[in-house]
Amino acid sequence: MKFNRKNIFISKSAIIGENVKIGDNVTIYDNVTIGDNSIICNDCVLGEPLNSYYFDEDYRQPHLKLGRECLIRSHCIIYAGSTFGDNLQLGHRVTIREKTTMGSHCSVGTLSDIQGCVSLGDYCRLHSNVHIGQKSKIGNFVFVYPYVVFTNDPTPPSNICIGATVDDYSQIATGAILLPDVYVGKNCLVGANAVVNKNVKEYSVVVGNPAKFLCDIREIKSKGKEGFHYPWMNNFSRGMPWDEIGYEKWLELNKNYESKND
Repeated sequence: MKFNRKNIFISKSAIIGENVKIGDNVTIYDNVTIGDNSIICNDCVLGEPLNSYYFDEDYRQPHLKLGRECLIRSHCIIYAGSTFGDNLQLGHRVTIREKTTMGSHCSVGTLSDIQGCVSLGDYCRLHSNVHIGQKSKIGNFVFVYPYVVFTNDPTPPSNICIGATVDDYSQIATGAILLPDVYVGKNCLVGANAVVNKNVKEYSVVVGNPAKFLCDIREIKSKGKEGFHYPWMNNFSRGMPWDEIGYEKWLELNKNYESKND
């Protein structure tokens, strides 16, 4: 069973909130803050030291902050120097490097790898086996499906690092690859196995290798009912903040989601 309090190391400088559950074989390093009612499952490492720790006698551990009600499943490694909002959920064996910021209600699936220096907004869904390269930027309510790769080196190998950007409400389907410095606008759909090498305008559907414009996303009809499926927010609400009141009503009450990234 979990939470036997066996073989747990918690630094004296760590700040653990109220009602936090910590599984067996967990290591929590210096300068880590965990919000109330969070759950850290077996064999996790929080505040993994950065590379300079091993060579710099004057190394100072950056702060790692987890918000309230987070669920970190077994064998996850989160490096020092990142900030996460409330209600973060991680699958098993997720690795998140330093200088990552996430908003609230984000989830990252099993075996995903976030390479650090990455920003994500609120309510993002990264499914299993996703790779997010450094300097990537992801907006609010973005879904990234399994085996997607965000790249960042336009002329490998080089010292240039330019991440991809995906704006609010866009969907990146299974196996897609985003090449360095591309911008995917709001409310887009990138098709499965597409290779995106150019910017994508808002409300676009792009498919293929290289990815090409197929249609306006608002032309895609719903399956199983009349009408159009996109914008998807009017037809999907599971786990979303508009689940009980509908997207349009929710947006009236939360106009900051329209304005804060414009």
